[in-house]
Amino acid sequence: MSSATAGRSEITEAQSFPLSGLVNYQEGSVVSRVILKREKGNVTIFAFDEGQGLSEHTSPFDALVQAVEGEAEVTIAGKPIAVKVGEVVLLPATQPHAVKARTRFKMMLIMIRS
Repeated sequence: MSSATAGRSEITEAQSFPLSGLVNYQEGSVVSRVILKREKGNVTIFAFDEGQGLSEHTSPFDALVQAVEGEAEVTIAGKPIAVKVGEVVLLPATQPHAVKARTRFKMMLIMIRS
């Protein structure tokens, strides 16, 4: 395997996949699936049951949240931001952030390690 493709992928290359079908909801839970993992970043799909979320935390790297299904509230440094399908939110490095699903919610998280 070349260094350009070193890492791990949970989806088959050179194929099309519906984002919403890559992870399933589980009652009362948050489910995640890493679909691409590399040295410089990764892509993870999350499914949140209504009312579920990720508690406030920080990351040393920037991340981008893309809403795939449903609605959620993303809080960054105490500022709540409503997010719905088709929208993206930048989570700046070192800023505390949290996610709370208003409805069943799926998102793609792209983290860049640099």
